[in-house]
Amino acid sequence: MNTNTHEAANQAQDLKQYATLPRLLNQRELAAYLGKSTAWCERARWAGEGPPFIKLGRHVRYRVDDVLAWIEENARTSTSE
Repeated sequence: MNTNTHEAANQAQDLKQYATLPRLLNQRELAAYLGKSTAWCERARWAGEGPPFIKLGRHVRYRVDDVLAWIEENARTSTSE
């Protein structure tokens, strides 16, 4: 295997590693997806009522899978629930 082929194989392996990482949304993206304001996201996070979030330093991120699971958990069949 020549150097270029070996390098390309290593790069392909590195990309596979990243392909399995979860998609993260920032607060603005979450608000747009849910049709809510960023202020709602902040209040929901503070009150523990919104989707689970991740703190990366001072940055807040939401895993897409967590958001979808939270939406399913909030599905209702009646307004009295």
